[in-house]
Amino acid sequence: MTIDIPCQADIHGPAEQIFDLIMDFRGQDRWLSGSVAFRGTTQISSDPVTLGTTYREPGPLGVRNGEVTELERPARVTFRQPMTLRLRAGILDVTLRYTLTPPSGPGPTHVTRVVTLGIPGSLGLVRPVIVRSFLTESTRTLLALKAYVDGLSGAPG
Repeated sequence: MTIDIPCQADIHGPAEQIFDLIMDFRGQDRWLSGSVAFRGTTQISSDPVTLGTTYREPGPLGVRNGEVTELERPARVTFRQPMTLRLRAGILDVTLRYTLTPPSGPGPTHVTRVVTLGIPGSLGLVRPVIVRSFLTESTRTLLALKAYVDGLSGAPG
């Protein structure tokens, strides 16, 4: 079963600046603190991050082995992050897409973050818990990005 989890925010900064923050894996801790679900990005294969860059993100449910699969600066980036679940529970297919839409005039950049989950049928009973966990983390990430960039621009939070 595949589920899309969309989150959106209007961020008071140029799309280029927001995009560069998303792509700076080694500098993520400037704007994104760790959490129960996110413990940082490691084993980054290239710096700067480019199309094809690989990385790892360990978490409580398992390890996401990610790759940048689409990169169109400053409008769009896609990360494919299959998660090998603990206790041999299978693989959770995770795809994360950011789309940045600059304003047509003065105003904020519209940022959409969509997490697509491919959840194995064997995890049907815990599907709501998995979806809630990804929704919580996705919302937290987008709000942290917004707070950081809005703070740089002096925009009200």
